[in-house]
Amino acid sequence: MTFDQQAFDVRCEWGEHGVSLLAPVSDVVIIVDVLSFSTSVDIAVGRGAVVFPYRGRGDAALAYDRSVGAELAGRRHSGTRYSLAPSSLLKITPGVRIVLPSPNGSTLSLAAGSTSVLAGCLRNARAVAMVARAYGPKIAIVPAGERWSGDHSLRPALEDLIGAGALIDHLPGRRSPEAMAAWAAYREAEPDLDGRLRDCSSGRELIGQGFEADLALAAQLNVSDAVPVLIDGAYVASAGTDRVAGA
Repeated sequence: MTFDQQAFDVRCEWGEHGVSLLAPVSDVVIIVDVLSFSTSVDIAVGRGAVVFPYRGRGDAALAYDRSVGAELAGRRHSGTRYSLAPSSLLKITPGVRIVLPSPNGSTLSLAAGSTSVLAGCLRNARAVAMVARAYGPKIAIVPAGERWSGDHSLRPALEDLIGAGALIDHLPGRRSPEAMAAWAAYREAEPDLDGRLRDCSSGRELIGQGFEADLALAAQLNVSDAVPVLIDGAYVASAGTDRVAGA
């Protein structure tokens, strides 16, 4: 198909349509949602937790967390023990199971069907890229983006473009023009990732809401060796050669 970038080894496309087009023709899909789903998953899985992505909230999410024996993470301002805020997960302990609702990262994680899924961000870009190469040469990077209020259409987000480029920086093979554009955005931002994230629209929104600590965590580059892989509907730490059956 015209839009599936099959002629290239390293592919990059946005959001749900990106997953639906690239997953069937790729060996592995890497979901990139820097602020903050992928960063939260990296921190939780890196501390031995199990993370169940979930599309929505409300009663359905409460029923789901009971069905999988997990604790439901709340919104950033919810006051729950764990939330989508990466800083809330710094003290999570091994074996804890959480359901992490997210309209972007969780939704995309569960959309790849039978294709293997990893969660990548700036913190674990090198580690995730190295493991992704074990799945095969055809690697799809899907920056999640955000949603506009009102019609909920996709808003391409600079932080996710940069995060995708950080992963692509460690991937061999022929890159699609879209992948090259993400890589170029990363290389331009690399000398001052913290500054770029602080000044972009999503970063300014987080700072305005009082979550500057979460932004600082998300801007750290290659500080984590955690590689979250989706197995039976949950992100767990990869052993390096996992094959996943999707959601």
